Amino acid sequence: MFYRLLSIVRQQRVSPGWQNWPSARSSTSAAEAHSIALPAQAQVVICGGGIMGTSVAYHLSKLGWKDIVLLEQGRLAAGSTRFCAGILSTARHLTIEQKMADYSNKLCHQLEQETGIQTGYVRTGSISLAQTQDRLISLKRINSRLNVMGIPSEIISPKKVAELHPLLNVHDLVGAMHVPEDAVVSSADVALALASAASQNGVQIYDRTTVLHVIVKKDQVTGVETDKGQIDCQYFVNCAGQWAYELGLSNEEPVSIPLHACEHFYLLTRPLETPLQSNTPTIVDADGRIYIRNWQGGILSGGFEKNPKPIFTEGKNQLEIQNLQEDWDHFEPLLSSLLRRMPQLEALEIMKLVNCPETFTPDMRCIMGESPTVQGYFVLAGMNSAGLSFSGGAGKYLAEWMVYGYPSENVWELDLKRFGALQSSRTFLRHRVMEVMPLLYDLKVPRWDFQTGRQLRTSPLYDRLDAQGARWMEKHGFERPKYFVPPDKDLLALEQSKTFYKPDWFDIVESEVKCCKEAVCVIDMSSFTKFEITSTGDQALEILQYLFSNDLDVPVGHIVHTGMLNESGGYENDCSIARINKRSFFMISPTDQQVHCWSWLKKHMPKDSNLLLEDVSWKYTALNLIGPRAVDVLSELSYAPMTPDHFPSLFCKEMSVGYANGIRVMSMTHTGEPGFMLYIPIEYALHVYNEVMNVGQKYGIRNAGYYALRSLRIEKFFAFWGQDLNTCTTPLECGREFRVKLEKGMDFIGRDALLQQKQNGVYKRFTMFILDDHDTDLDLWPWWGEPIYRNGRYVGKTTSSAYSFTLERHVCLGFVHNFSEDTGEEQVVTADFINRGEYEIDIAGHRFQAKAKLYPFSSLFTHKRRKDDVELSDFHGK
Repeated sequence: MFYRLLSIVRQQRVSPGWQNWPSARSSTSAAEAHSIALPAQAQVVICGGGIMGTSVAYHLSKLGWKDIVLLEQGRLAAGSTRFCAGILSTARHLTIEQKMADYSNKLCHQLEQETGIQTGYVRTGSISLAQTQDRLISLKRINSRLNVMGIPSEIISPKKVAELHPLLNVHDLVGAMHVPEDAVVSSADVALALASAASQNGVQIYDRTTVLHVIVKKDQVTGVETDKGQIDCQYFVNCAGQWAYELGLSNEEPVSIPLHACEHFYLLTRPLETPLQSNTPTIVDADGRIYIRNWQGGILSGGFEKNPKPIFTEGKNQLEIQNLQEDWDHFEPLLSSLLRRMPQLEALEIMKLVNCPETFTPDMRCIMGESPTVQGYFVLAGMNSAGLSFSGGAGKYLAEWMVYGYPSENVWELDLKRFGALQSSRTFLRHRVMEVMPLLYDLKVPRWDFQTGRQLRTSPLYDRLDAQGARWMEKHGFERPKYFVPPDKDLLALEQSKTFYKPDWFDIVESEVKCCKEAVCVIDMSSFTKFEITSTGDQALEILQYLFSNDLDVPVGHIVHTGMLNESGGYENDCSIARINKRSFFMISPTDQQVHCWSWLKKHMPKDSNLLLEDVSWKYTALNLIGPRAVDVLSELSYAPMTPDHFPSLFCKEMSVGYANGIRVMSMTHTGEPGFMLYIPIEYALHVYNEVMNVGQKYGIRNAGYYALRSLRIEKFFAFWGQDLNTCTTPLECGREFRVKLEKGMDFIGRDALLQQKQNGVYKRFTMFILDDHDTDLDLWPWWGEPIYRNGRYVGKTTSSAYSFTLERHVCLGFVHNFSEDTGEEQVVTADFINRGEYEIDIAGHRFQAKAKLYPFSSLFTHKRRKDDVELSDFHGK
């Protein structure tokens, strides 16, 4: 098999660019292809011979798995990989994407030496241009994160840009970011090199073999049906690119993979009169919506237009990707932008306008991981035009996931389980990707929201809240109020306000927070995931004791904050569980946990038990009553005493509210403020809301949104899963040891890892930072992902931040590491290490002093004090 593959590589050798690929030649004739017998069984079958499929095969074989079959319906690397522009860029907004791109760059750099196959790798560097100050701020934020990862990068002047690339017009620039180790490469050759190395490690590769569907029995992959026969297998990997969506739906048990293709255009020119040097930097002019790279002495330039053209909505209609129809009228705005940036190209001869498909996802992030419904079914697809940059890192993480059960980095932002089937409507995908593709180069300020595919999931109170000025954000397809615009505010101006500085909604959120602290507010929190777990005997308690880290054997009516941990002790979920009766539990989890949490529970629950797991998210509207007068509102509506003596903290009971019966009332608020959560059967939602608002008028009640909630929870040092907590974070690292039943002698998933960690010490600590010398009105705001410095050395990044209206200062949360000055290796982080440091938070290249505090601390918030009166020494780290 290896020698046959080498012949393929020699025949299909390409120099960078699509046009040299043989149009008719293939590795085998049709007759030869049909004569090749597939193996009857394998451990893993990978569908897709592009750069993603070959990367997964390569990395699996590197990790020691040999019984692997890779199937390609056409020829290797003849799909969208063949048309890739060949730019390796590490300038990414997400840390996990930066890590994937950095690894991919290093992998491509050494592939030629490893395989002997030329990949066209040239280290050109890249220059990202900024035409506006906001764009420059965005680049400075990225630059700060690249630097702490050890990736060389710097902010440069327009004059320096002109020195690095003399053909560029720089008169309209305010600055740029230079990443000198970015590169260009032939993506098709990289895929063939990966395939060659995988084949040499034992992977069997078959082209011209079509996967018809995956065979699933009892929610587990058991085999693959192809046009040349069946292969029994334990694992299947869908790397089908454009066709991953269709392939996922073809199974007896469909797998939802939300992605959609759009046409993507770039042009190729003949060499310049003085051909460009091979190491000429790649240019990204996001404000002009274009990218430019050297191509054989000439130019390759494409971009992401504002009016993209979705394709293949009706389904699969091509065996191999061919060059689609030219559309010069459509490309004209990008061409005009190119000529403004490089006027000397005016007389240059254009060889070809390439039109090829690119696949996009609903949130601009790629898709990887195991299906929530079919065990052993893995996916790596939806690269949003960054497939080459992500290929190495994504293939590595997915291979680790399959071999070890989890990847070496937290990849939740890319996990397939962040989506539900609700995002797989063809209409939704077609409309959403028309917004996503332009967004790749749009300026994205903090707290921006998608505009398409909205109002998909709504609370019964949506119209009522909307009429009262609610402004909406979307989470997992669910509409949630951000804040409520008073009648005297300019709605249009507020919606269009985009800034890295103090936002226009500041005063609105301040008034909502003040009302939460001094009177009472109501927040619609219906989007939270809600499960009920019941059994006929004691089995519900027994299995939940094993699946959760805290002790759930509590009296009926009590609420327990707990975590659902993995074998490493990391948080798979952070939730609250109320014991409804002896055999029934009510579980509340973050909104985006609906698919992931369900999948985890189903995977670990006994298959033949009498347990019933039910998703009741849609059954209940959740209202959060926050504030000191919440007790008065509920007392008046229920004719029942709601004081702490009668209704203690973290207690739940069903009661009447107004005329509605069966309301689950819980004495908790998710913010640390006094108040209650009301879980209301949806048919009563409008009635209960109206009653609460009517009775609450005398107590100063008002609506509030999630921005107020965020401010309240962050100033109280409350961590949220998906922002502060993830699968790589343990309770001991974030001051939550008191939420773990370590001393009770009960076994639970992750217990052994926590016991070992308790003995050895933790290597990161969740820490609060209060900015000292930061001017809220004039300085850039922290949002998340800002580097943290201790005594001038990098020690971690922020995970979330908010303005504290109580302290009248910004508060950031994040993890502090202790890197050895000699070796760079991580060392144990003690409370003393945290407390003895001098800290700074880097916001777009400017460092602000901050005071660090550990959890728990004595509360500053029993009464309001101005920041001038606050002694931060009132905080006590443990």
